[in-house]
Amino acid sequence: MLTIALLLLFGLLFLAAEVIFIPGTTVVGFVGFALLAWGVWLSYHDLGTPAGHYALAGAGALAGMVLYLGLRPKNLARAALHSVSEGSVRDVRRADVPAGTLGHTLSALRPAGTVLFGEERREAVTRGEFVDAGRAVRVLGIEQNRIVVEGA
Repeated sequence: MLTIALLLLFGLLFLAAEVIFIPGTTVVGFVGFALLAWGVWLSYHDLGTPAGHYALAGAGALAGMVLYLGLRPKNLARAALHSVSEGSVRDVRRADVPAGTLGHTLSALRPAGTVLFGEERREAVTRGEFVDAGRAVRVLGIEQNRIVVEGA
């Protein structure tokens, strides 16, 4: 009798933990459902049909109540993320280094390296030619997220 009660109790606790505290993992929910099913089966097997019916009805009613209380919109809102990130990332696809801009290489471009445009260090590539460090380069354009330059 104690084993059946503990199986049903832990099954409900695992089910409540799945619904209320850690939604979306499904493993804890499956374990809770398995414990509930095992407890109901043991109650039918060891205590007889009337006790099994009571265990099934009680476990079903309590599991339904846990699901109803856990899935109410008010309770779900407590677990939802409400803050909005206002941060941004500088995207090299934007034309902040327009075609024709002049810069100087900080490292050798073989064919990629670092170029200084005004005060900004940026990664750039050539179309295959090598450019030594300290040389002037001119931006040809931006292709596939890369600044393409040539020796000026």
